[in-house]
Amino acid sequence: MSAYRTIVVGTDGSATSFAAVDRAAAVAGDSDAELVIVCAYTPAGRDDTAEAEDVLKEEAYLVRGWTPAEETLRSAEDRALTAGAGRVRTVAADGAPVEVLRKAVADTNADLLVVGNRGLNTLSGRLLGSVPADVARRAGVDVLIVHTT
Repeated sequence: MSAYRTIVVGTDGSATSFAAVDRAAAVAGDSDAELVIVCAYTPAGRDDTAEAEDVLKEEAYLVRGWTPAEETLRSAEDRALTAGAGRVRTVAADGAPVEVLRKAVADTNADLLVVGNRGLNTLSGRLLGSVPADVARRAGVDVLIVHTT
């Protein structure tokens, strides 16, 4: 039996978060675990969407029912498959990153959470908290913090 059955990794589409996806995919491949890639987002307000629809005219369908998280997740899934993950699932969820990641861990019964280290050594991260530090304290499962910066 492998060490991990389900691995959750968070991404925001940045290069550093994609490095965490790559590492999580490699661990998932080595463990024959399912990889769940999660992207937290805040949906656009109706005013923002209406303005985009006015600009796009006939192509307004491009901003209806779509979130930037979906494109991020498509890119992350492609990377994960290339990096060796065999089974990949994606989740886009409205909310703060730490809470979305914690919920994904609980919902999938994950036994490993992977995040990048960005924000750990910044002044704002030390004063306000950072996603890696907060999830490491509150995840309730093993946490792999990938050196990405």
